Amino acid sequence: MNVFDLCKQKQENLVSNKPVTIAFLGDSVTQGCFECYLTGPNSLQTVFDYKSAFSTRMKEILNLLYPSVQINIVNSGISGDSAPVGAKRLERDILAQNPDLVVVSYGLNDSTGGMSKIVNYCEALEEIFSRLKERGIQTVFLTQNYMNTKTSPHLKDELFIGLSKEFSKNVQNSGVLKAYFEAAKESCQKYGVKVCDLYPVWERLEQAGVEVTELLANKLNHPIREFHYYMAIKLIETILFE
Repeated sequence: MNVFDLCKQKQENLVSNKPVTIAFLGDSVTQGCFECYLTGPNSLQTVFDYKSAFSTRMKEILNLLYPSVQINIVNSGISGDSAPVGAKRLERDILAQNPDLVVVSYGLNDSTGGMSKIVNYCEALEEIFSRLKERGIQTVFLTQNYMNTKTSPHLKDELFIGLSKEFSKNVQNSGVLKAYFEAAKESCQKYGVKVCDLYPVWERLEQAGVEVTELLANKLNHPIREFHYYMAIKLIETILFE
């Protein structure tokens, strides 16, 4: 059943109907990671800000629409995670929570493995989709943002500059990241998974002359906080009109 129908039922009878639970499975963007900073010559850490994550923003919007409804958010995003790892932890981190809706979002980390790993990526996504379908859980796949297209002048440390050059050359500008999301959408079609397709938004922004790299909080792969609000709105639209 659609999450909006569940919210409607709960609002009409708070006692008889259970709270609505939405779970999120993904990487650092899902977790709510933004800026990065050095912790050593060859190591870094990210700023965690769960209040600004799109899952939190989604709850805020739903509670604006249904102020009396208890909406539980399970944010199972993990920085550095990939689809194969997500498939391994699906039972513990998602299914055990008995969610009504699961938002799956992978690709940024997976795509750094190059085109040779795209089969592994799709196999893992299809395992996730298959198991969610078996449980009758509403599922949405969220395509992600661009990685950096160039090296931002705001980057000063060699580690970040090196990562920036690698991502722009080998993942973003070479079309690898787009290929991953196109393959993911084909997997979604196989399992009847609805897609909230945000990657084309970044393509259009770039075509319109927007400096898309500056829309990344870490100038590498984490979108700025304001974009998370947009992500939440687009997810709600996707679910509402399913």
